[in-house]
Amino acid sequence: MADASSPVTRSDVAIIGAGPVGLFAVFECGMLKLTCQVVDALDAPGGQCVALYPEKPIYDIPGYPRIGATELIDRLTEQAAPFHPVYHLGRQVESLTRVGEDWQLGLSDGSRIAARAVIIAAGVGAFGPNRPPLAGLEAYEGKSVHYLVKRREDFRGKRVVIAGGGDSAVDWALSLADVAARVMVVHRRDKFRAAPESARQMKELADAGKIDIVVPYQLEALEGANGQISNVVLKTLDGQVKKLAADSLLAFFGLAMNLGPIASWGLNLDRNHITIDQATGATSAPGIFAVGDIATYKHKLKLILTGFAEAASAAHAIYPLVHPGEALHFEYSTTKGLPGS
Repeated sequence: MADASSPVTRSDVAIIGAGPVGLFAVFECGMLKLTCQVVDALDAPGGQCVALYPEKPIYDIPGYPRIGATELIDRLTEQAAPFHPVYHLGRQVESLTRVGEDWQLGLSDGSRIAARAVIIAAGVGAFGPNRPPLAGLEAYEGKSVHYLVKRREDFRGKRVVIAGGGDSAVDWALSLADVAARVMVVHRRDKFRAAPESARQMKELADAGKIDIVVPYQLEALEGANGQISNVVLKTLDGQVKKLAADSLLAFFGLAMNLGPIASWGLNLDRNHITIDQATGATSAPGIFAVGDIATYKHKLKLILTGFAEAASAAHAIYPLVHPGEALHFEYSTTKGLPGS
């Protein structure tokens, strides 16, 4: 916990969250010659992209018809690098207090950051998987039961049961179909919440006998020993039981969201999201801005590119706070280049 006697490092802007939107906020602030320090609870930049789907392709980033999540983070980190951001990784912001004209952030390692403005780019806040209520589940977690895929090669030649009906379940069924020995998708009903085109492709694979769609079933129990499952036991609502011989279970039931300390900072919250001014990203607290998935306003589109635009707007709104009375003469990057280049 931060101590009042701990040394304070200063920057123009403190950014909470090192996901794609937080990293792009570093770039946008840097283009305005605003210095940044970045805090993230994870041990590496990337946020959900790296923690949940590092190999998953992303199709809606302008200029990239297809880019892997990890590659996107690498490119954004490279883009931010010329502005020399200071990263505080593996640490959480535990307190946020006003000290004169600055905001002071107390970090979980005892250090402190002072900044004129704060950008909260914390995605969904602290997050973790929704675990299925199965007896003895903990003994298999991280060994043969997983909530994310770090490397698809880890499942080569294995019998994989995928439980869930959303995009993650369907996307990984498609991706693993040509590396796993068998892919079995379990869902409580025959309609999936995934993108229609992805669901159509999965059904085509099932019709061709390349994967199994097991509906309408739910997870009932696991059988195995020493952390390795041997069977996934399923059950219908009317009590019919089925066993699937399996080496791995991928359970995709969404994320449990927790704002953590952010919830106590006096911001205007709306169902675990921070309400902002769409034009500037400003929250209800002067000098604090929010961008990306954690920010909300009427008709908000939860897309990475929306967060990128919000980061740019927030940086421009912060400039007069750091340089009061100094006019900002906006120039496009194509004519301005990078500051100092």
